[in-house]
Amino acid sequence: MRRATLLLLLALAACAAPRHPVPEALVEKASVPGYGRIRFWGDDAQSIGHSTIVREATESRARTGTPDWYFLSISGGGSDGAFGAGIITGWTATGTRPEFDIVTGISTGSLSAPFAFLGPAWDDELTAVYTDVTAKDIYRPLGLIGALVKGSFEDDAPLRALVHRHVTDEMVAEIAREHALGRRLYIGTPDLDADRPVVWDVGGIANSGVPGRRDLIVDILVASASLPAVFPPARIEVTADGKSYDELHVDGGVANQAFLFPANITRADLDLWTDHARNRSVYVIRNGKVTPEYSPVSARLVPVLRKSVDMLVKTQGIGDLYQMADTAARVGADFNAIWIPETFTEVEPSPFDRGYMRDVYALGRSMAEGGIAWSKVPPE
Repeated sequence: MRRATLLLLLALAACAAPRHPVPEALVEKASVPGYGRIRFWGDDAQSIGHSTIVREATESRARTGTPDWYFLSISGGGSDGAFGAGIITGWTATGTRPEFDIVTGISTGSLSAPFAFLGPAWDDELTAVYTDVTAKDIYRPLGLIGALVKGSFEDDAPLRALVHRHVTDEMVAEIAREHALGRRLYIGTPDLDADRPVVWDVGGIANSGVPGRRDLIVDILVASASLPAVFPPARIEVTADGKSYDELHVDGGVANQAFLFPANITRADLDLWTDHARNRSVYVIRNGKVTPEYSPVSARLVPVLRKSVDMLVKTQGIGDLYQMADTAARVGADFNAIWIPETFTEVEPSPFDRGYMRDVYALGRSMAEGGIAWSKVPPE
């Protein structure tokens, strides 16, 4: 009986859809069919391309001619993404929230980024995404057989439905309109086969006019928010040298907890991109804490794994803040960061607990309405 059960499970695991990964020699040539240049490598500024930067500069110059440029980066953090939502909407309430020239999002930050990009008119929807949902709106258990077939412990169908419900044709049209005016919305995912972070130009996708662009945007947002093994990877269909392949993209937090520019971007590149703007301000919302949090851990698989991942994410998030602060200083941008203070001691009873998310949202909102105490340096 045990042998028969094992054989059945192995057979089911083999039923997973076959893959056609991009050969290593063609990785640089792979592109999403029907689109132009809608992505670049997140670890190499050279992949953006000089011609792209020139085009960005031309469009942004026509839009504003302003001496002030504002950049917003929204980090990962799971249900702590409610903190960033509270910061953003509370910032609106003060009347001091700027219109951001470039907005980036990764993991849970990818779900906030489109609303932050489009501005205060979308604050109510941003609030709803983080205060009106529960775990059942994000995932549902698959069980052992389902996990073997799909390659994850949870089914992301509820998350996909949630994203699809909010990424409406109206939202896509508004993102396209702002992109045409020179503003940029970037979302990060890692390409697992290539072992590299990818930055998607969501505004470029929205502005492309390509049928199915809304579905591609949903795929990218869901991929960026999908923790590996917990949620299934997103398959992105691409072509290279006239042949079709598929890429696997997962939670953007695998590569970075927050991002803005590749670390090797030069001041000359940014000067050109921003038309030599005199004032360039970078704002980073870290949806999490940056200080140690003591909690006794049961010596069982799930608690040990969860705490280990939490520590890894926190350490990576701190490292990203240091890298972004260093890059900002090198390219002549004013660095500002905010994170959940250590004085907030509420413990989430279970993933995506509505009460917890509402409390974290309220924390962010109150901190913003009281005047955001931006840190000019990464955490010590």
